[in-house]
Amino acid sequence: MIVKLIREGLGRIIVLGDYLTRPKSMQRNEQEQADIDNAVSRMSIYQFYACPFCIKTRRSIRRLNLPMEYRNAQAPGPVRDELQQLGGKIKVPCLRIEDEKEERWLYESNDIIAYLDRRFGVA
Repeated sequence: MIVKLIREGLGRIIVLGDYLTRPKSMQRNEQEQADIDNAVSRMSIYQFYACPFCIKTRRSIRRLNLPMEYRNAQAPGPVRDELQQLGGKIKVPCLRIEDEKEERWLYESNDIIAYLDRRFGVA
């Protein structure tokens, strides 16, 4: 119980630090941003609000100016069940990527950030 309270408290402090030091969003022309918006519409990120690794991933998503759908998987319910059943495990952050051919679930914040940087970052 005490460990959970400490972890939640530290998470909230990290969230505050993130809010105060948010990175500036990448700027693109209208057509480039529309193409990115379309590609990102088939992605979603499963996360816990105060998880440091999720915060790290959200910072990169903001930096890349990606209008990503965030799904809170912390509380029991349909989002958490979906992550377990379709993704295979309850681990966050998790990027769900839906293509025409397949659906992929990418775990690990560094892997997610590397994927997003390769796909949407400046070449």
